[in-house]
Amino acid sequence: MDKLDQYRVFAQVAEMGSFIKAAHAMEMPRASVSAAIQQLETTMGTRLLHRTTRQVRLTSDGAQLLDRIRLFLADAEEIDQLFHADQRKISGRLNVDVPSRIARRLVAPAVPGLLRRYPRLQLALGSTDRAIDLVQEGVDCAVRFGHLQESSLVVRPLGAIALINCASPGYLQEHGTPTKPDELAEGHWSVGYASASTGRELPWEYVVSGELRERSLPSRVIVNNAESYIACCRSGMGLIQIPRFDVQHLLDKGNLREVMPAFRPPPMQVSLVYPHRRQRSRRLSAFIEWFETLMRPHLEPEIEPPGRQFPPAARPASKTDTR
Repeated sequence: MDKLDQYRVFAQVAEMGSFIKAAHAMEMPRASVSAAIQQLETTMGTRLLHRTTRQVRLTSDGAQLLDRIRLFLADAEEIDQLFHADQRKISGRLNVDVPSRIARRLVAPAVPGLLRRYPRLQLALGSTDRAIDLVQEGVDCAVRFGHLQESSLVVRPLGAIALINCASPGYLQEHGTPTKPDELAEGHWSVGYASASTGRELPWEYVVSGELRERSLPSRVIVNNAESYIACCRSGMGLIQIPRFDVQHLLDKGNLREVMPAFRPPPMQVSLVYPHRRQRSRRLSAFIEWFETLMRPHLEPEIEPPGRQFPPAARPASKTDTR
């Protein structure tokens, strides 16, 4: 293994904090990963990693080396791809993570077209419905909805999707059709949605004259993912607030109905996030361009945000299975 490959292995191990995870991400035997690190440490004349049974941590020399080689590795990849303008040259494995309903309803049906365009690309599509550490888990790119907390990730905003209020025909026949938020106190129920970060049930939200308002709405069932959220609504357990594109097929069939269209929740932001701007590969750039095109028909026109900012992690967890 040459020095450049040793640097690549070292960076992968250092960023993931694990020889096993790095070996899996690079599709290499663990023994080869260990050997590459040992050879690099011998050549450099210093220990680069502290190894324990539970974790792998950088030494001070290892941290200094990692800072220096990140840009070097990014430049090396750009040089490798310099004359590969042909789309067929985009190759290799790309690990992406998206919310489960986005994966099932939007991404998976369109993947054949992506792979026909880039036949040498392999897409590893994760949809774990939980907050993940992209670097630790070897993910190249993730789709995230809502307000994002500060981090070292590169954020590429795509736009916003509309959220609507829905109920089943059976629920509306039994409880009546609300036309404004004040009527929600008159014997109405919601399907509760538990925040992924706190476990607490999230409030009902709506916008009036550009101002975000909240109210409590009783619930008889509380869920923590979008599939259960929609299923409980369809069975008549209460009202929900959900991205329109998530239930458009149910609205078209009459399985769900929109209520209080003048009092919708604020649109939810959609972003792509990925580590290290300088290490953006050609295959990642190709995926980003493809996903932006795929998502564009579902985005709302640009509008002014509501009257107050959402608290960090409140919107991503709200009723959409997103991070």
